[in-house]
Amino acid sequence: MSVICFAAPSRYIQGKGTLNDIGQYVKVLGQKPLIISGGTSWKVTGETIRESLKSVGLDFHYDQFNGESSMNEINRYVEMGKANLVDLVIGVGGGKVLDTAKAVADGLNVKVVIVPSLASTDAPTSALSVIYTDEGVFEAYKFYNKNPDLVLVDTAVVAKAPARLFASGIADAMATWVEARATLNSNSSAMAGGKVSIAARSIAQACEETLFKYGIPAYKAVQKGVVTSAVEAVVEANTLLSGIGFESGGLAGAHAIHNGFTVLNGDIHHLTHGEKVAYGTLVQLVLELHPAEELYKYINFYKELGLPTTLRELHLDNVSYEELLKVGKAATQEGETMGNLSPEITAEDVANAIIAVDQLSK
Repeated sequence: MSVICFAAPSRYIQGKGTLNDIGQYVKVLGQKPLIISGGTSWKVTGETIRESLKSVGLDFHYDQFNGESSMNEINRYVEMGKANLVDLVIGVGGGKVLDTAKAVADGLNVKVVIVPSLASTDAPTSALSVIYTDEGVFEAYKFYNKNPDLVLVDTAVVAKAPARLFASGIADAMATWVEARATLNSNSSAMAGGKVSIAARSIAQACEETLFKYGIPAYKAVQKGVVTSAVEAVVEANTLLSGIGFESGGLAGAHAIHNGFTVLNGDIHHLTHGEKVAYGTLVQLVLELHPAEELYKYINFYKELGLPTTLRELHLDNVSYEELLKVGKAATQEGETMGNLSPEITAEDVANAIIAVDQLSK
């Protein structure tokens, strides 16, 4: 009999102004946190976090993130944590900061608190990190024995972030059901290590349904920096539903193609994770032979969010077929999640589907 596996954070808290209470939540987890955050995120959240920790008598050590969730950056923080005798790691920021925080906590064998300043990826809730080289090329997935101890999302902070990053989070989350469905259909294993559970399937489906219903009005609200019920629903979908949905539901073609894009040089690296995943999702749908009306449902939705649906928007309008074959080769290499879609997909299939999406979108 096959084994199912379901993974989730110990506690998830979301709402407007929740960051004001971070001290109350953190004090039961540790007494001397190491805070990892990028300069921009810390500028927005630092004073609130400092005051909240101070109110409960907690001191902390802060050091600015260098930009890549690489092993060099992770090891730098681990040594810093040992030197400062920290007993907790708090990650504040976007996906790469949060992935680094999880890796550092694992290296120090301490608890971890995740504070997304953006609703731009589904990294916050998972027991894994995406590791890149110092130059930003995808290297590997790093897995942990447990999920974060606390994920705290202040929707007032998230709504003030650039709308482009909010749309990017929607794009990342839109891959959740597409990839979980492929993992189910091929009877493959999810990132959590077992087969897809009924719970994970339901969460992944609810993620996509929520985004199609509320994604556009939420995006328009965030463009004005306001929090509405639609924003709350989409933040939950981007963060909690997508995070559980991808980890316990599985990744497939969309993220494999994203990883393939990282081997290219040029302006594509100026795009966000979610923007590349959006195109990867469309490529997966083409590879799965979905009817035109379904493809256009996704394409038109992405267009309304300002997401890339053509090679020009990916900054790849002059890309050669040979370069696309490199993407395909990386996306279909042994160990990649493309195997959850089909192990028979070739580099040529991927390259051709990338071109087909461009033609459809035009």
